[in-house]
Amino acid sequence: MHLPILLIAKGAIEDALRHTSTIDIQALLQTYPELSKPKATFVTLSLDGRLRGCIGSLVAHRPFLEDLIHNAKAAAFDDPRFYPLSPEEFLHVKIEVSLLDEPKSLEYVDVEDLKSKICVGIDGVILQKSGRKATFLPQVWEQLPTFEHFFAQLCQKAGLEPSCLESHPEIWTYRVEKVK
Repeated sequence: MHLPILLIAKGAIEDALRHTSTIDIQALLQTYPELSKPKATFVTLSLDGRLRGCIGSLVAHRPFLEDLIHNAKAAAFDDPRFYPLSPEEFLHVKIEVSLLDEPKSLEYVDVEDLKSKICVGIDGVILQKSGRKATFLPQVWEQLPTFEHFFAQLCQKAGLEPSCLESHPEIWTYRVEKVK
């Protein structure tokens, strides 16, 4: 039995737009008990092929269903890069949900060693240095297909210099299962 992940995400956004509460949480948990287990999700919204919102959890810290509903609403209304999603945009928005594996710390000696350990196109990456942190989902490799460009942009997203790999930030990798 396939989980109704996209329907839940869409319903959460629609409920927020209409100020309703139509998701039957108890029925979902009874039908799909795996939704009660902790899971980290990212919800990505796109409109006309362009990013329209993306919010998620890097680590499983609440039940799957709760994380999914929260992140769907947050991607639509709380991504600081965008205005809240309008009812008109909702009619055309594409929703993608990423289910994250637990991030694994990646030990490396230098940039070349890191380059040899990163699976381009497959790994999601978390970078942290000096209290600053950023992540790119594996899907970002589609826009930034080279190791150098991907990491320069990730460093900048974290508020660091594009060459921040030279100062040996902490790196974690994870994989995702995409639902779209």
